[in-house]
Amino acid sequence: MQIAERMSRLGSESAFEVLARAKALEAQGKSVINLGIGQPDFPTPPHVVEAGIKALRDGHHGYTPANGILPLREAVCAEIARRYKKTVSPEQIVIVPGGKVTMATAIMMFGEPGAEIMYPDPGFPIYESLVNFTGARLAGYPLLEKNGFAFRADDLLSRITPQTRLLIVNSPANPTGGVAPAAEVKKLVEGLQRFPHVAIMADEIYSRLVLDGAGDYASFIPYLDQLQDRLIILEGWSKTYAMTGWRLGWGLWPQNLAELATKLAINTHSCVNAATQYAGIAALEGPQDAVENMRQAFRRRRDLCVAGLNKIEGISCIKPEGAFYAFPNITRTGLTARQMQDRLLEEAGVATIAGTSFGRHGEGYLRLSFAASDEAIAEALERIKAFLAGNRPKQ
Repeated sequence: MQIAERMSRLGSESAFEVLARAKALEAQGKSVINLGIGQPDFPTPPHVVEAGIKALRDGHHGYTPANGILPLREAVCAEIARRYKKTVSPEQIVIVPGGKVTMATAIMMFGEPGAEIMYPDPGFPIYESLVNFTGARLAGYPLLEKNGFAFRADDLLSRITPQTRLLIVNSPANPTGGVAPAAEVKKLVEGLQRFPHVAIMADEIYSRLVLDGAGDYASFIPYLDQLQDRLIILEGWSKTYAMTGWRLGWGLWPQNLAELATKLAINTHSCVNAATQYAGIAALEGPQDAVENMRQAFRRRRDLCVAGLNKIEGISCIKPEGAFYAFPNITRTGLTARQMQDRLLEEAGVATIAGTSFGRHGEGYLRLSFAASDEAIAEALERIKAFLAGNRPKQ
């Protein structure tokens, strides 16, 4: 049996690997605080759950259109109009089983040998994995701590080549919590006018989790007119509504690309679970207080986590502006990112993710998810502090 060579180029997502190791340790009776997995620790809002149940009881058990039921696509268009004052057609919306599908579709659409795709480093690991899978040239661009782990437009524009087909940006960002300043978003859009051959995919899955309010956050959606034939927006319900397990996302595409994305959906997953789509409508059209309550909780936990990390000798941490991740600098501990990840889990019972799981520029950093209770965060910080106080790097 011979497997296609490209399968060897697929990477993975370390958060799930660490989760499995943490569960194994817990099965052995060890206490583990999990700050590794990136999902809200809140339940899906009850009215959303009830909408899904009602859809099942109402008989929504069959296939739906590959790009999603029209009422859901219309609800997404209404949401875009409310938030960004932009009018888009339901035909530009493709409903998918989770944000990764929009990501994979865009990367497969533009990636092939001889092409180049730019993506953030450190960044969500599946960007690099899928670009590599297509055979396209990996063109990771660094996100630096001194810039708040946010891109700088001039840097991105200077890296574009004739082979560049797709530029991926992510704000608020995983794993760093960085938020691209509005001025940099505007400058990037203006600069891209010189490079009409480059499409852009903006991963805005954390757009409702800007922790200090709207602040300086800027979506790319207001720039649809300037980028009308090449802007792809990745969004969804997983983070905003604590619906990670429902597997529901949406992509906003130029019309011609939406048709291709729908064709790929037909060839892969056929359609999204019908009842889940009705739950998605309830999430968008129903009360939003749960979203705001969750954002406020993450803001409080962010402040607790960052303050605690900065009190630990050998660690420093800038304040993340969005999402629910801290990305502390651990270089002064003398441990590599992977050593710190493994030893904290095995010796201190704290699950975290090495910065190198998100790219080579993640060396010297650790990702902690503060999607956990205040008590769990406080206890984890005490364990990390005790571990570093009682241990020196192993040679």
